[in-house]
Amino acid sequence: MSAKTIMIQGATSDAGKSALATGLCRLLARRGVKVAPFKPQNMALNSAVTVDGGEIGRSQAVQAQACGLEPHTDMNPVLLKPASRDGAQVIIQGRAIGNMQARGYHDYKPIAMRAVLASHARLAAQYQCIVAEGAGSPAEINLRDGDIANMGFAEAVDCPVILVADIERGGVFAHLAGTLALLSESERARVVGLVINRFRGDPALLQSGVDWLQAYTGKPVLGVLPYLHDLHLEAEDSLSCGAPAAARSGGKLTVAVPALPFASNHTDFDPLRLHPQVDFRLVRAGQAMPPADLIILPGSKSVLADLAWLHQQGWEEAIRRHLRYGGKLIGICGGLQMLGRKLHDPDGLEGTPGSGDGLGWLDLETTLAPEKRLTRRRGRLALDDAEAAGYEIHMGVSEGPALARPALRFADGGCDGARSEDDQILATYLHGLFDESAASLAVLQWAGLVEPAALDYPALREANIDKLADMLEAHLDLGPIRHCLPEPR
Repeated sequence: MSAKTIMIQGATSDAGKSALATGLCRLLARRGVKVAPFKPQNMALNSAVTVDGGEIGRSQAVQAQACGLEPHTDMNPVLLKPASRDGAQVIIQGRAIGNMQARGYHDYKPIAMRAVLASHARLAAQYQCIVAEGAGSPAEINLRDGDIANMGFAEAVDCPVILVADIERGGVFAHLAGTLALLSESERARVVGLVINRFRGDPALLQSGVDWLQAYTGKPVLGVLPYLHDLHLEAEDSLSCGAPAAARSGGKLTVAVPALPFASNHTDFDPLRLHPQVDFRLVRAGQAMPPADLIILPGSKSVLADLAWLHQQGWEEAIRRHLRYGGKLIGICGGLQMLGRKLHDPDGLEGTPGSGDGLGWLDLETTLAPEKRLTRRRGRLALDDAEAAGYEIHMGVSEGPALARPALRFADGGCDGARSEDDQILATYLHGLFDESAASLAVLQWAGLVEPAALDYPALREANIDKLADMLEAHLDLGPIRHCLPEPR
């Protein structure tokens, strides 16, 4: 078997590439096509643990679900996790190989490309179709040399490209026409169709523009996709690029989360953002910590740097006051490490080698180690013995008396995290803590919510994928690109 590959590229970042790829994966899977997702290179702090024990971008895990597959490291062979202002942890085929500055990574790209092509070849041997997703825009002039994320990959595997642009941003015709103008002749030739995304209103009012665009570019417009209200897909990027819901004023429980500069896996909080009884507050730089029932310290790709930033914002005292008045506090992964007495980074894995003081509210210390822990876990929460499931992604090893009161006990007999003696603080390495309805209900009750409503988050995620596919079924014309797609089995 040798799969046909079709690639979704965007005229800008956040044009809707991930959503279009996800919906197309589900649409093809519904039609009986054996399809898999692929993203050559992803830059994101939201990641997932794969079935083969590696790490990939969160969006590719969602796309795998859309295909009816378990996520695999070959679906996102290069993942860059920003760890400083100009550097990132480089993950190749699911495994961290170290941190690189931007220039160093540029020199490394030929090696990364070999991993990309090897992963793509393995998928192509197993599936009928690969829906590949680009990154950013293919027309970024300064990034075209040695590109592996967009047209560099498309040229290497000789695949057709769909170009999508977001009309919500304005200038959609300039985005599409300008992107095509900046491509090479061979790159333009492989663009088989254009998609206009997130349109509000009557498509007939846009028809004159669509006609002009098709005549000017010589490319068919495959669809004008409507803006989908209340669509929720787990974001791949940082907190500033796609938090899925606004705070709900009038919620019965207020949850506040500091927007740390290097916050990772903020998709942990999507079930809280979407819960009808939760007023979710993302607290950004310069804002005061609001009165809250529950404060959560999120995961972090650079814990000491984020902890210093927390101090600069004056939020340590705000959290201390919150605890003094009986509020609840959760630390997840990097947040757990912040709650301890000390954090040691002897090898400089997240910055300058050395040690720093934690907040000191749990009697434990953490040492960062080169080997990253990547595992899926299932067990029971100390709160109400509720069933919990999720995944661990961390380089820290925590030790100390606080761990004698664990937050979770796993099915394999192991334990995780800690609870404070006064029962106000809970800390865990488990990402996805709120995904399971039972665990989410137990935590919300512990935080003070009386009679919390159950939210079936996995079912909600599945419904949103179907919503995307339904929209594409109605508004995307695959006719002009049918030759690029395999016949259903």
